[in-house]
Amino acid sequence: MHARVTQVRILPNKVEEFVASVQSVIPMLHQQKGFRGLLVLQGDATAPQEATVVALWDSLEALRASEKSMFLYQALSRILTSCEGFPVIREQKVMISDSCGHS
Repeated sequence: MHARVTQVRILPNKVEEFVASVQSVIPMLHQQKGFRGLLVLQGDATAPQEATVVALWDSLEALRASEKSMFLYQALSRILTSCEGFPVIREQKVMISDSCGHS
């Protein structure tokens, strides 16, 4: 399994807009072959404007195919309106994954 890890800085007073834009992308994610899950993490009390978005994929090929299908760019265009600058995006291999299905 692989992950696309995206780090963003949310503009002041735009956290709710950011959350809504990420939620609007979820149906598109579920249409992508090889998509496994999504986790959005907000920074702690000292950095509440920071967020890390982790999208899980069956394989590196599936992750990269989402870029070729323009999905990634459509998703980014939605969230960038509430973000400062361009996000830092990395591909990472998942070493361990365990989920009990609770949010």
